[in-house]
Amino acid sequence: MKLSFVIPVYRNEGSLIPTFTKIKDLVTKNKFEYELIFVNDGSDDNSFEELKELFKIDSNVKVLSFSRNFGQVAAVIAGLKEVTGDVVISMSADLQEPIELIEQMVQKWQEGNEIVICHRTDREDGFIANNTSKIFYKLMKYVNPKMPNGGFDFLLLDKKAVNVLNQIDERNRFFQGDVLWLGFNTAFIPYRRIKRAIGKSQWTLSKKIKYFIDGLLNTSYVPIRLMSFLGLCFSFVGFLYSLIIIYSRFVNNTPFNGWAPIMILLLIIGGMIMVMLGIIGEYVWRAYDETRKRPIYIIKDKFVNEEENN
Repeated sequence: MKLSFVIPVYRNEGSLIPTFTKIKDLVTKNKFEYELIFVNDGSDDNSFEELKELFKIDSNVKVLSFSRNFGQVAAVIAGLKEVTGDVVISMSADLQEPIELIEQMVQKWQEGNEIVICHRTDREDGFIANNTSKIFYKLMKYVNPKMPNGGFDFLLLDKKAVNVLNQIDERNRFFQGDVLWLGFNTAFIPYRRIKRAIGKSQWTLSKKIKYFIDGLLNTSYVPIRLMSFLGLCFSFVGFLYSLIIIYSRFVNNTPFNGWAPIMILLLIIGGMIMVMLGIIGEYVWRAYDETRKRPIYIIKDKFVNEEENN
């Protein structure tokens, strides 16, 4: 059995060699065949130089380097297209996931699970990062009930699952949703996310918001259906309010007066319309983005073993 590791890298200077060492120790202990595919996602620190050093000292290391930062999802997708192993493990390079879980993940795979997901039940991150993550994945569960609490980045994929994922040709992908969508036998392993020891997280608030929008729009019809539901509700309320005004005017002789309620209704309805147009605009942009057929990443440099490349 051969294990392939896909590891996206973005400003991970200092943590790459410890990550490599821990993985190497584990695969040597269990006598696994292995390959490590590091994808440099446009890092502007010394990460790429460290990766080239790892390539020199271990022939099982492959290095892909993007022309610029395309995002973690693009890096994982690029790595999946290069794997040759029977099993693929996707993980981060920041040493926040317990590598010891890999033995348990392989065992779950041997029991017949094509996908093994290690999901975060708790995390040793800061207050803001911890709570924004909880809010994000609670919202995601409404549109994708299979999403585990705390989300996941650390997972094992059978080659069959990888082949299907590699057939998906979409931009603005929500990778976690794609994995859960496959429908293969899936096992879940809970774990506590370790505090980052080296460097700082590059998962900024803007990236989180963008990824949330990708997850919301790419995996669910909820936004469109919600707009339709709100439109029906406002129409129904407006119709009832009209009947009340007409009844009051002709039965109770109540004159038409009061600009404040009218202004409030106009502002609320106008705001709702603007939000709905923004959501529709997101869908239109994504449809347009798909038609352009631009690559989701550009590989500038590639380092692979010459024997394997022939």
